[in-house]
Amino acid sequence: MSQLNTFINHFKTKSLRQLVANFRNEYISDGINEDTLKENPIDQFEVWFNEAVSNKLNEPNVMSLSTIQANGSPSNRILLLKGFDENGFVFYTNYGSRKAKEIEGNDHAAMTFLWLELYKQVRIEGVLQKVSTIESDTYFNSRPRGSQIGAWVSPQSQPINSRAELEKKVEEIEQRFKGIAVQRPENWGGYCLVPTVIEFWQGRASRLHDRIEYRLGENRVWTKQRLAP
Repeated sequence: MSQLNTFINHFKTKSLRQLVANFRNEYISDGINEDTLKENPIDQFEVWFNEAVSNKLNEPNVMSLSTIQANGSPSNRILLLKGFDENGFVFYTNYGSRKAKEIEGNDHAAMTFLWLELYKQVRIEGVLQKVSTIESDTYFNSRPRGSQIGAWVSPQSQPINSRAELEKKVEEIEQRFKGIAVQRPENWGGYCLVPTVIEFWQGRASRLHDRIEYRLGENRVWTKQRLAP
């Protein structure tokens, strides 16, 4: 009997709240060979990201972004990575959004990538900086026109009265840019997470996972060490 059928049978007498602790999966992998790891963690991230792409995982650039509220509480949401290089990891948003306001108050943040089919996870900690207007313009101009219109329409994170309010705004913006290119709104652009810590996690049997942490030293040189699972 499959695990799913087992849970369905148990569900007849128990609530899902009682059953949630029973969901488990054994992670079988060859682990991380430290001898083959790149010296620069961004190069290593590229290796793992390419693996996720090669395996045709659905949206391999999905990640969570954690920021810090004014009261010190964490705040988290799912976003899409839109670029990475030696400087760091880039995403785009409305500069008036909740996340942007939190970043204004505290520029420290963290990202997490999970490629569950590969039993791989990457955690990144660092400081957020706005990207240049040229970089924001370049990415904005590459977006589908509907997404460009959406950037003008949505007062992201702000209360609105109804869905109809958004749809009416879409019509107004479409008319405004009818027959011409949609320009990037000034309150929309990118952030780059400049990393100081990057951890690579590989699931292994019996929850004895591999964890390799890279940490940026004062001399701007990355050092790596193994962490207990």
